[in-house]
Amino acid sequence: MVEEGKKAPVITLNDQDGKKVSLNDFKGKNIILYFYPKDNTSGCTLEACNFRDDFPKFSNMKAVILGVSPDSVESHKKFAVKYNLPFRLLSDEKKSVLNKYGVWKEKSMYGIKYMGVERSTIVIDKVGKIRKIFRKVKVADHNKEVMEVLKELK
Repeated sequence: MVEEGKKAPVITLNDQDGKKVSLNDFKGKNIILYFYPKDNTSGCTLEACNFRDDFPKFSNMKAVILGVSPDSVESHKKFAVKYNLPFRLLSDEKKSVLNKYGVWKEKSMYGIKYMGVERSTIVIDKVGKIRKIFRKVKVADHNKEVMEVLKELK
């Protein structure tokens, strides 16, 4: 399980263009690693679009945004194009990273239990240390919460 103050587990996944992406690719930058359940659903779309709308501010803060879900590379490609997302979406169909980061959990809807992604965001600093973990994220204004954490990291 990941913890604040500890090194972030290194991951390598394919993005929406099928290119391998590793956290090691972003040494010297802050990383916003956000985990979301599914492309093209209302909450996930709002979350992605909020990050998109504030993308220039995040870039000015030397931060990289990476979205991760169990959707396929093809699904991510369509989602990114449809909403003009300027950041990378990583595909974790095998759920190895979702498990490593402790976000693949048993959930319940209408009394039915199932496995799914617990919407979470991990803020990783320039040296690869986890600075903040947001669990069970509420989408509205979450991008602003993340920005406040980044302001403290300078």
